[in-house]
Amino acid sequence: MAGKNDGPTARKPRADAERNRLLLLEAAKTVFADKGSGASLEEIARAAGVGIGTLYRHFPTRDALVAAVYRNETAQLAAAAKSLSELHPPVEALRLWLVQFVDYVVTKHGMSELLDSLVGGTSELYADSVVPITDAVNLLIDRATAAGEIRLTMDPLDLLRALAGGASISCGPAWRVAARQLIDILIAGMSANR
Repeated sequence: MAGKNDGPTARKPRADAERNRLLLLEAAKTVFADKGSGASLEEIARAAGVGIGTLYRHFPTRDALVAAVYRNETAQLAAAAKSLSELHPPVEALRLWLVQFVDYVVTKHGMSELLDSLVGGTSELYADSVVPITDAVNLLIDRATAAGEIRLTMDPLDLLRALAGGASISCGPAWRVAARQLIDILIAGMSANR
């Protein structure tokens, strides 16, 4: 008869370990955006307020950290669709999520050099992000359509492609204003009242 401690058990990380992991992901996102491939892991650990050993316990390689930042950004964006739809009317939830999507694209664009340098490439990483992002935008579009607030005659991913194109060519401090204006134009074009 097997004892209750036999075999591997998955246990939830301690609260302080999870907090450190999240601090490292946020610090890495910021430092990578600022310095790109010139960012050192020591600098990221310092920015997170933890030691380098803590960074390596969570992310044994630079590639693991880069991939984790990307996955975390994707997970946050996907989760935002549900929380925004619980807190806001349909079109406002869609608008707010699209603003977050633009931030996501800009983060991804800022990390492109790092992502391109991943051993093994990015195809699996990018493929893993398609379903959660597609599900998120579909949730918001379906909700706004069901409420009779918008009509969408194209694939919702085309809406994201339009925003991604605009976000990836944006430069300077005015990009956020321009992105919000583009979002407003796209939503007005989908309005059921036009």
